[in-house]
Amino acid sequence: KKFLVFFFSRLRSNQSGRYDDHFPFLSLCGRERNFVRCDDRPLVFTHLLEGTEAEPGAGPERLSYCGGGDRLSAAFRPEALYMHPANGRVYHPAPAPAGAVGLVRSALAIELSPSFLYEEEEGRPEQPTHFLWAGRRHVLTNELAKFFPGGVEGEEEG
Repeated sequence: KKFLVFFFSRLRSNQSGRYDDHFPFLSLCGRERNFVRCDDRPLVFTHLLEGTEAEPGAGPERLSYCGGGDRLSAAFRPEALYMHPANGRVYHPAPAPAGAVGLVRSALAIELSPSFLYEEEEGRPEQPTHFLWAGRRHVLTNELAKFFPGGVEGEEEG
């Protein structure tokens, strides 16, 4: 666990000028450079942790990523969950240096899925519009759509 915290807390976008085409991420560990590539996103949220209010406007829950427990976590923002329309994967905001978007592990996404609410909106009935959490109906912001190429309003072309 200690190594995972060390490694993932240093994960950044690869702007070293070396191997950028093949390895979009880099973790600097002392003099060692660890070049990283992945099929989707380098940060994967694996567990929902209960805790105390950590950030204004955020609930007490945190999403833990990459096996780091509470040492690698981000405030859970239910309104910011994003279900990709093409692949059905669920994403959540992550620390900016590591790409700003993390993938929600399939098992956790399945646990959260009953809380997604669907209201037909401009011909997109397959996209959730709200998320029911802690007794509140959160309007999904789709703020993460801009990080993915193609077709959904507000997205940037890749």
